[in-house]
Amino acid sequence: MNNPELTWGSTKGARKRASSREKRAALRPRGGGLTALWHLLMLAVGAVWLVPFVWVVRTAFQPPSAAAGSGGAGGWTSWTLANFMHVWEGAPFGRYYVNTALITFGILLVQLLTVTLAAYAFARVRFAGRGLLFALFLAQIIVPPDALVFSNYQVLNQMGLLDTKLGIMLPYFASSFGVFLLRQAFRQLPYELEEAVRLEGCSRLGILARIYAPLCRPVYVSFAIVSVSFHWNDFLWPLIVANSDTNRPLTVGLALFAKSTESGAQWSYVCAATLLVAAPLIAFFLAFQRKFIDSFMHAGLKG
Repeated sequence: MNNPELTWGSTKGARKRASSREKRAALRPRGGGLTALWHLLMLAVGAVWLVPFVWVVRTAFQPPSAAAGSGGAGGWTSWTLANFMHVWEGAPFGRYYVNTALITFGILLVQLLTVTLAAYAFARVRFAGRGLLFALFLAQIIVPPDALVFSNYQVLNQMGLLDTKLGIMLPYFASSFGVFLLRQAFRQLPYELEEAVRLEGCSRLGILARIYAPLCRPVYVSFAIVSVSFHWNDFLWPLIVANSDTNRPLTVGLALFAKSTESGAQWSYVCAATLLVAAPLIAFFLAFQRKFIDSFMHAGLKG
């Protein structure tokens, strides 16, 4: 004998599934021609973006004579790795790699600590003037870092930290963007989780380590991608602070190498050096492309 409740439940579920299918169909572009046109437009945009990169890769593996246009038709068929050897021996890129890794990941480690504590305070700790203080803190997002170069330089000069790795890292130890991103993520978590853990005698730091940090892992990954990409490619501030090869990162070393090439710009050498600088980020992205996209998708939280 049929149960009316089960029949009603199954009918209601079928209606919901049909409604969701209709909504998805309404969101799709109508007509195969419009979809094909959209795909062609995206391919054209991607091709325009890809042209400079392809030119850099091709020139990096070409002899200098072929890259300059004096190699005739052989410029398309002659390939060499001598450009990379010349670049590696012409500048201390090994030292630049070490400096860049220390600066980039040193900043990231400190930022993960500072933004976590600040985001938890703004999200869960009640204190007077919290909203106003958070608004003032977010105001840093609209201030470009280049506008603070002069004041930061004066502070480092007084502290005696010019031409040091710590001097390059110090202005970036706090990130208003990271605080905002994590605060939004922390506010999405049920407060009952924290109350349950606190009843067990766990401290606030324990709550952060056991509850908030593991549940917000995609947000941490998204912030780490942004931070590493920015500081790996940062140029102006390291150029001003670092005056020796002991502390120069890859971007400054690349600029000095391109400036020091004999008889004008040797594009084969410059492109080879550019690939050496960009290769770690490109390889890292290609290896973890899916995780990168997933982390940004999960980081789009409302608050």
